[in-house]
Amino acid sequence: MKIRVLKHDLNESIQHVAKAISSRTTIPILTGIKLEVNFQGMTLTASDTDISIQAFIPAEDQNKQIVQVERPGSVVLPAKFFVEMIKKLPSAEIEMEVQEGFKTQIRSGSTDIQMVGLDPEEFPVLPSIEENQVISMPGDLLKNMIKQTVFSISSNETSPILTGVLWSLSENQFKFVATDRHRLASRTAELSNDDQVRFSNIVISGKTLNELSKIVPDQNTIVDIVVADNQVLFKIDRVLFYTRILDGTYPDTSKIIPTTYKTELVLDTKKLSDSIDRAYLLSREEKTNIVRLQTMDNGSVEISSSSSELGKVTEQLDLAEFTGEQVRISFNSKYMLDVLKVVESEQLHIGFTGAMSPIIIKPMDDTQSLYLILPYRTTN
Repeated sequence: MKIRVLKHDLNESIQHVAKAISSRTTIPILTGIKLEVNFQGMTLTASDTDISIQAFIPAEDQNKQIVQVERPGSVVLPAKFFVEMIKKLPSAEIEMEVQEGFKTQIRSGSTDIQMVGLDPEEFPVLPSIEENQVISMPGDLLKNMIKQTVFSISSNETSPILTGVLWSLSENQFKFVATDRHRLASRTAELSNDDQVRFSNIVISGKTLNELSKIVPDQNTIVDIVVADNQVLFKIDRVLFYTRILDGTYPDTSKIIPTTYKTELVLDTKKLSDSIDRAYLLSREEKTNIVRLQTMDNGSVEISSSSSELGKVTEQLDLAEFTGEQVRISFNSKYMLDVLKVVESEQLHIGFTGAMSPIIIKPMDDTQSLYLILPYRTTN
């Protein structure tokens, strides 16, 4: 293999595929990035068995020569060294040549690097996926849906299924649900896809979705999603992102979401967020994160928290609307702040069915999102 390639394009593709490199792998070949070159261009692949990412650099794009191929071939190069080195090379063009025994020479400007490569034949083959179930959606919508749910996954590996986000698609309603048993986030979007595509109990690791989110461009790129038996493939421009579906059955969360409320509040999202943020400072010191919310007779709501060492913070917020019974409830302020960070609506609807029943939070101008937090039982 002997090529010349533009540094910017090579570096961009390396940054994409490097997200699949795991430092914990016990398989030496998976600590590397596989490079394959033919006269159409260059393909880079990285994998940690759970996720695999492949990026393609065309030989030519919009009449600009990106890869000049003198001799096709392939090699696996150690990712840790390769990723950092390409980023720091001095010249806009890089020359690469693979010699006998997969020794690889990389030249850029006056810099000359010899790298020990590995046999590409030992690199695992990417999963072959039947493209029967394919949906398409705008990249910014996918990123938003991930952001608005993934914070509610569990970090406890003893329940692996809860470390993922549940996906379901029925009648073009694409739904994400995440829960760690103490809170829940749900986000639905309507897709204009083929109504024949339906699936349920597709659970994808939250960590994987965070990595995917970094690859999806902010502009309105269309992402094609292929759902197969145990894999999901995302096609984003010239990047292919494969991920394994988590094993197991996700718990049915529909039964815990109330449809009627004893108390309903509508209030300003930013004012509530700022108020809970201040209360959180004290509750954090107490290592409980407990903040109390109490409706007042004058049509306002009181937010308070206390610390045995530091004191107490209390403030009142005006309510835009209040219906039903008075309520006094305690909750984890960190969980509430996580919700308020991803809500884009100026006002929130909060519903209560009792002091020990789930708190339901819905953005006022978004019927597609719902958040649930379980309250705390407190003595006072």
